[in-house]
Amino acid sequence: MAVSEVKLGLKERFLKVYANLPLNLRKEIILVLDKEPITWNVVYLEVSNNTEKGSQILKKLEELKII
Repeated sequence: MAVSEVKLGLKERFLKVYANLPLNLRKEIILVLDKEPITWNVVYLEVSNNTEKGSQILKKLEELKII
């Protein structure tokens, strides 16, 4: 991992990955949380609104090494 990536927070890392995704991939499910399918677009909305669910999702995406 590059030094610049270490300094980025989870939200910034997610936004960097999200910005580089093709539009059609953003509708795909990347995670199931509490038996709910979560797409890239859902994560973006939750993270943008600084919700508790958004924080949970970011932590899970980090654990899975997606971000």
